[in-house]
Amino acid sequence: MSTLNNASVRNTLTDFAGNGLGILLLLMALLGMLVLPIPPFLLDLFFTFNITLSLVIVFAVIYVKRPMDFSAFPSVLLLATLLRLALNVASTRVVLLEGHQGPGAAGKVIESFGHFIIGGNFAVGIVVFAILVIINFMVVTKGAGRVSEVTARFTLDAMPGKQMAIDADLNAGVLTQEEARTRREEVRIEADFYGAMDGASKFVKGDAIAGILILFINLIGGMMIGMMQHDLSAAKAAEYYVLLSIGDGLVAQIPALLLSIAVAIIVTRISRSGSMSDQVMGQMFDNPRVLYLSGVVLFLIGIIPNMPHLVFLLLAGLCFGGGWLIQQRALSPEFIAAGESALPEASTSSKAATDIQWEDVTQNDVMGLEVGYRLIPLVDRNQGGELIARITGVRKKLSRDLGFLVQSVHIRDNLDMSPTGYRLLVLGDVVAQGEIQPGLDMAINPGQVHGNLRGMPTRDPAFGMEALWIEPALRDQAQTLGYTVVDAGTVIATHLSQVIRQHAHELLGHEEVQQLLDRLAETDPKLVDNLVPKQLPLSVVVRVLQNLLREGVSIRSLRLIAESLAEQAPRSKNPDELLEGVRVALGRMIVQEINGLNEEFPVVVLDPELEQILLNSIRGAAGAVGLEPGLAERLQQGLAEFTQRQELAGEVAVLLVSPNIRSWLARFIRRSIPALNVLSYNEVPDNKQVRLVSSIGPQGRASQN
Repeated sequence: MSTLNNASVRNTLTDFAGNGLGILLLLMALLGMLVLPIPPFLLDLFFTFNITLSLVIVFAVIYVKRPMDFSAFPSVLLLATLLRLALNVASTRVVLLEGHQGPGAAGKVIESFGHFIIGGNFAVGIVVFAILVIINFMVVTKGAGRVSEVTARFTLDAMPGKQMAIDADLNAGVLTQEEARTRREEVRIEADFYGAMDGASKFVKGDAIAGILILFINLIGGMMIGMMQHDLSAAKAAEYYVLLSIGDGLVAQIPALLLSIAVAIIVTRISRSGSMSDQVMGQMFDNPRVLYLSGVVLFLIGIIPNMPHLVFLLLAGLCFGGGWLIQQRALSPEFIAAGESALPEASTSSKAATDIQWEDVTQNDVMGLEVGYRLIPLVDRNQGGELIARITGVRKKLSRDLGFLVQSVHIRDNLDMSPTGYRLLVLGDVVAQGEIQPGLDMAINPGQVHGNLRGMPTRDPAFGMEALWIEPALRDQAQTLGYTVVDAGTVIATHLSQVIRQHAHELLGHEEVQQLLDRLAETDPKLVDNLVPKQLPLSVVVRVLQNLLREGVSIRSLRLIAESLAEQAPRSKNPDELLEGVRVALGRMIVQEINGLNEEFPVVVLDPELEQILLNSIRGAAGAVGLEPGLAERLQQGLAEFTQRQELAGEVAVLLVSPNIRSWLARFIRRSIPALNVLSYNEVPDNKQVRLVSSIGPQGRASQN
């Protein structure tokens, strides 16, 4: 029942604030306090509400997960400042009009604060108030204003880099369209938030100045009114008006100090998920050596003669004890293997350890990811890991691009690995590995970086580009300098995407091809029935599709592929010959993926003499080319130089050859020059205008055209 009542109250308050009535009534109350006299009871109520509001704001700032989650903070800060200034105006009116009646003329709150702070000594009250104002104005407000200004400038400067990073992640398959849209919205909200905070911090600064002026107005104006209009003695006027002025100033200055602290906290927070207490505890006390060293220093101070030994030695013992507890927790098997049973695809068997199964002998996982124990939080949803969702996004995008459903990735921890290492497996074999620095971001140098950045040198495991491991606080600076900054999870997801593309032909088996044919049979049953198994066995179709994927050609146009196979099947059952015919049928798609929609198609060709040499070698060796080593080396060098020139010019590198030697040349340069695309003349669509860039002769030199 109490839960239901709390929910009802919360919904009522939300509806009340959501329809604008709450803000409207607050503004009307502010205007009323500026022009209408307020009785002491209402002043007490409003002052108490002001203190409560300031406390709520401070606690909300401390427990908010990210600064942008409290995006309404600048508006709340403005309203709270206006409320406090309106209260100052209302209390000043009461103090000057009714102050001659005694300390209780302006309400119990002002009187209580005045008596509590002053304690019968006016000088003490003025000094305490001055100290509060100096702390608020000179330390907290000034520092928060500077941080807001710098953060706003860096956030706005980093926006283009962040947008480019999102586009890069989207193109790499790390993000879906919806996730990219959400990330762009977060970037926009972040820029708006810090820009608004830069201006809102000026409210706090002006409020501190107004508090000082209002104090002197109340003090000097009250003394003059009390002595001149109400015939009070100087001592009695000082007793009344100093207490009222100091009490009024403190009632306003304490909420102002709380709001200044809230501003300082939220602008100094790093834009990462997690409450402030979690971040502070996790980062300050994560290393036991910090507490050990602190305990040593406290112990040395505690044994100095005439020092309060008990206090220092007690705190030294607490530091040693805390460091020991943290160290034991980090070394415990439960902590090291934390999340093992919670990994997404890990499972524990209820059978006895001596009950051996076939699963213990064979490795059935098509795709696997093994991580060290320090990377377990990245793949454990219970610890806030986002890598699983990103891997799902990678699989979804690659399934659309490649044309078949990419299998699930089995994730497991491996205590025999490096704590920060990971391995990518295909069919049980390790095909790639890398090292991750948890808690750091990777700043990748795309080749156009201007300026130096502090970090740990490394290389991007997916593409081998130069990179740095940097602190998350340097993310905006790195993006401003031209780096592409990604977190640790994105590094692994991008590496996985690259590995899947390289080994896509190994992931496609008979079961996957049969499922593709079954789906095609739903829309074109005659084609599938006539093709498999009447004209071609399933194994030949599988081999053709695998060869297409090996050469980087998508099989999503399955109907065109099936029609081409059905047309060629009466003449040949050779997978290599069938592959060339299928590539001709897919020529438009292949060229479009290489060169986009550009009408001009830059290519390099082989000299007729060299092409004839290669053709004779193939025919003479029954398909196995016995090429002279020197000629092979010169050919490879000439093609590599052409590819490098095309990349520097920002153009694609395409080698156009005879259909009879295309397949061999594609295998010849696949590993050494992966950026060079080998096409046959028959694959180029009629609407493309071929531009001959150069030709390669028997000497390996390219003649320019």
